[in-house]
Amino acid sequence: MKIAIAGYGVEGQSSYKYWKRMPMVDITIVDEVEIAPELLPEGAKTIFGPGAFEKLDGFELVMRSAGIPPWKIKTDGKIWSATNEFFLQCTKEREGVAVKIPIIGVTGSKGKGTTASLITSILRAAGRTVHLVGNIGQPALDVLEYIQPSDIVVYELSSFQLWDVERSPETAVVLFIEQEHLDVHKDMEEYVGAKANIAKFQSADDIVIYNQENEYARSIAELSSGIKIGFPSELTAHIKDRDFYNGEQKICSVDALQIPGVHNQSNALAAIDAAWKFTKDPEVIETGLRTFRGLPHRLAFVRNFRGVDYYDDSIATTPTSAIAALRAFDTPKVIILGGSSKGSDFSELAKELTQHEVHALLIGDEAVHIAEVLRAAGFTNFEIIEAPTMEKVVARAHELAKEGSVVLLSPATASFGLFKNYADRGDQFITAVTSL
Repeated sequence: MKIAIAGYGVEGQSSYKYWKRMPMVDITIVDEVEIAPELLPEGAKTIFGPGAFEKLDGFELVMRSAGIPPWKIKTDGKIWSATNEFFLQCTKEREGVAVKIPIIGVTGSKGKGTTASLITSILRAAGRTVHLVGNIGQPALDVLEYIQPSDIVVYELSSFQLWDVERSPETAVVLFIEQEHLDVHKDMEEYVGAKANIAKFQSADDIVIYNQENEYARSIAELSSGIKIGFPSELTAHIKDRDFYNGEQKICSVDALQIPGVHNQSNALAAIDAAWKFTKDPEVIETGLRTFRGLPHRLAFVRNFRGVDYYDDSIATTPTSAIAALRAFDTPKVIILGGSSKGSDFSELAKELTQHEVHALLIGDEAVHIAEVLRAAGFTNFEIIEAPTMEKVVARAHELAKEGSVVLLSPATASFGLFKNYADRGDQFITAVTSL
């Protein structure tokens, strides 16, 4: 079989290793940018250069890496993906019978990594072996051969991974959805349509858990043929008197959750609903919630310096996630906003800023645009940092922050232009803060 690996990032490298183990395959690595020889497998066939994805006739299978739009690939063969392959192959034999491994898929504009991690933490507290894969950084195909019949898979799914899937996980979790990745997706309809595939192919026995306060999540749930569980709901996971409940079952105090913010309480509700099929033990669920300490660059505490708390929320690449960060603290704040464009609407963020004692530092390509939206909303307590470096930005935040306040890196935009990616942005923030 002639196979093209379209895109040679983390997922493309995983796909290459996966297919290389198969007999009778002829693999070619394809990318629009030149890959350094030392990063390629020895003797690998390659097609590099602009328009490379449009020259794939003659390949029986083209493995599309997540970030490459399906419409960008031109081939007379089949376009496939690691997600499709994993969903197809995720069965194990038990006593001579093929058993489908339970997959809990999680998607949303923000919070999917945290929610997937909370589900994993709860299930591991229940004594289950759980494989956390997908957009969180662990390629799913890398773990396929190690999965056992009694295991569970938790799969963080981006719109890019869901774009052309032909199956849905048996448990689908749909979090808050807003404008995101419109620099890659043609429009909001295409973005939501990609997300919708997480539930679109479910059967009557499957489950979709969805944020019923979000219109996009509700519309996706309606496409499922499975059991629909909206949260928060008094019938399932909800908060009452600062305690987590599932139906009438009291679970634990919200203080068991070690990560700040009302948005993370919402993520915990989704996680409780998703894990409920496997464990209904309040002590186990509390242990799972309490054990999880948060993911890097997700409203992560960095340091207290001279009475000021510094938080790295570099993963906050949308206005709604920056709003959630603002609402997580009731103290005065300095927030760092800006970066490269994802086609986002900043008007709600501007309104939110007017409700806080906060000074905004604006950086990157979107700084001028954000400033215009802030002025239109009547928020003027901001400044644009010219020729910003992270050291310069953090130094200015330190000058502005009062004792007892919080400095937030919660940019509401993508990182490109100033930084390699959101992780690089967060790492530079941590370095600058720890150097104060």
